Amino acid sequence: MSLENNITARPSDRRSFIKWMAAAPLLATISSRSLANTVAAATKKPASGNIYSRVLGVRSFINARGTWTYLSGSLELPEVRKATEEASHHFVDMFELQVAAGRYLAKISGAESGMVTSGSAGAIAVATAGCIAGCDPKNVWQLPDTTGLKGEVVMLGGRSAFDNAIRLCGAKLVIAPTVADLKTAITPQTAMIYTTWKDDRVPEVLKISKPAGVPVLLDAAAGIPPFENFTRFAKMGVDLYCFSGGKGFRGPQCSGILLGRQDLITAALANTCPWEGSVCRAMKVGKEEVMGILAGVDYWAQADSGALNKEWSARVERIAKLVGTVPGVTTDITIPKTGNSYPTLTVQWDEQKFGLTIDQCAEQLRAGEPRIEVLTNNNPSLVPAVSGREPRPKANHLQIISMTLQDGEDLVVGNNLRRVLNKARKQSA
Repeated sequence: MSLENNITARPSDRRSFIKWMAAAPLLATISSRSLANTVAAATKKPASGNIYSRVLGVRSFINARGTWTYLSGSLELPEVRKATEEASHHFVDMFELQVAAGRYLAKISGAESGMVTSGSAGAIAVATAGCIAGCDPKNVWQLPDTTGLKGEVVMLGGRSAFDNAIRLCGAKLVIAPTVADLKTAITPQTAMIYTTWKDDRVPEVLKISKPAGVPVLLDAAAGIPPFENFTRFAKMGVDLYCFSGGKGFRGPQCSGILLGRQDLITAALANTCPWEGSVCRAMKVGKEEVMGILAGVDYWAQADSGALNKEWSARVERIAKLVGTVPGVTTDITIPKTGNSYPTLTVQWDEQKFGLTIDQCAEQLRAGEPRIEVLTNNNPSLVPAVSGREPRPKANHLQIISMTLQDGEDLVVGNNLRRVLNKARKQSA
């Protein structure tokens, strides 16, 4: 039977043929040069290695997992690198710098003020300290002892792995799983309400918190992009909200932004570095981080989000074409709405039939050359005691995050993943 007749007779073969035709140009590009040269040409990196491998023997990797802190977050924007380099050549008064940065952030965000923090967790801590101690030097020095102060923080939606940023200021956590639980959770001792909610529940929360006179801190660590969130929460009337600078912002890894009411930002500044004696003194922010993240804000304020999403989508679409050539493998591309909102590729196969689990596949990619990190439900940076509190384990998927891939790395990821899956399929046949 001819190939044409065979394809006509078998729908599965027709689908396979179409997938191979779609991937053919990509496979031709890959086969035209060695793997090492593919990586070097695509990313403009020397195949001989980089400063991490030369000096310390530490392997760098292709990041298809996303902006995880334990994987060093994201790569700084060129505009950010330029700003931090220029800032490093001059001395400046950090008190003056933070106040000026607050005015700058307020102008762009629409919030009353802002400040640069040591990451989103640092923003949570300084916001908590500010809401408890205010600007009174006696109270600032007293923390984390909250005797005589409002020392309760309502955790709206439940606890998280990051609530130690609140507890280290001396706060007692009060759990309110839903909006309906909020009224009874608020007491005369409530200093702040914390939540990670970014949806339609927020206005309902504010209807309760505003009359009670209790500020709300909205943790939107991975909320950029879309950049609309930078101004959206101010328009909603959220008292305080924060972002990570080292994730989607692509600013300095050790940076974050806290925005909100002028009085609360002033109080947060009174409880952190460079004040000696403040509970958050250890959360130091340098002049380079301040100017770097402001450069990141400028970039995002003018960025073409449509063009970026198109570029990111094209990366994972190419990977999907490559792995789609393996019979039994299916793919799906979505953009999460709750955070880390980049085109994300989910790759699925029958683990039993392939004799290959998702975690085994991820480990083979990690051990390969070049090293590739992909997203699964495994979190090597989570303290085990925290994971024991989770009500139910997350479903395991192998996903590829588009934003942290550099130009050309999609071909390497797609080809290596295709090889791992194809080898497993053949061995289990």
